Amino acid sequence: MDKKTEEFYARLKEELTHNTTWPAEYLYKFIVPTDTAKIAQVEAAFNQMGAVIKTTQSKNGNFTSVSVNVNMESPQHVIDKYIEVSAVEGIISL
Repeated sequence: MDKKTEEFYARLKEELTHNTTWPAEYLYKFIVPTDTAKIAQVEAAFNQMGAVIKTTQSKNGNFTSVSVNVNMESPQHVIDKYIEVSAVEGIISL
């Protein structure tokens, strides 16, 4: 992980620690190239967590928005999931 990414996650962890009481619901939003295997990878990362997952395809069909609403234990767990799904090729975390 590069320094810029590390700094981003450090800021996110600080914000989440100070602005939220944990455990808490967290909403992840991702943009993924429309590919069933890639979408399945994102969904699999949240398997067995009781997550509510909603997908919406873009107008031209090239990309799919994936929203995941899930109960997370701590800011570090939130960041760990972001890092886990970052392995999906072409994913954009919002």
